[in-house]
This record gives sequence, C-alpha cells and structure tokens, in this order.
Amino acid sequence: MFAAYVTVVVLGAVFNGAAAVTYLIGHEYPKAQADMKGLPRTWVPVLGTLLALGAVGLPAGLAVPLAGTLAASGLVLYFIGAIIAHLRVGSRDIVGAIVFLATAAAALILGLAHHGAW
Repeated sequence: MFAAYVTVVVLGAVFNGAAAVTYLIGHEYPKAQADMKGLPRTWVPVLGTLLALGAVGLPAGLAVPLAGTLAASGLVLYFIGAIIAHLRVGSRDIVGAIVFLATAAAALILGLAHHGAW
C-alpha cells in the first residue's frame, strides 16, 4: 500500500504543480476559465497559489502526515469547488477536474490508511 500512496502523491504533486505554474505565470487558459466562470481575474494567482501549496504539501506528507492530510483535503475541496463552478455556468467540461479530484481523494484516503488521521 505504501507504493500506491507514494505513486499517487507523486502524480498529484506533478499534476497540481504543473497547473500551479500555468496559473502563476499568467497563461491565458486560467484567465479564460476565470472569465467563463464569472470570477475576477485577480483570483487566478490566488488559485495558483492554492494549487502550489497542495503540490508541495502532498509530498511533505510523506514526512509530516498532517501536512499531507491537510494538503489532500484542501485539494479535494478545491476541485469540488471547481466542478461546482463549471456546472454553475453550464459547462460540462469537467473531466480534468474529476481526474484531479480523484488523485487528491486517493492521496487523502491512502495517506489516512498509511499514517492514520494524524
């Protein structure tokens, strides 16, 4: 089970790290997504920072279990919010968010199974 946990943590860190970079460098895709969802563009760097914190927190959880639990929980909430934001405006383009959500949920579940709640 430890191998599965490490694999999911690494995948989650890579996925969210890449997304965070896209948000933080000012790429047009996150800006277009914010516009489509009716969010102010000033939220884009904040959302990128949240993704970056999750990307750093997941592997930190290998050494400090509470950090991993908090990072994975935060990412689960983030992507539930992203899916709701898409559905709210009628967008059905949620496959990416579901993949990210599944990765974060798997990291949370496997982390809790491996380390316990704390």
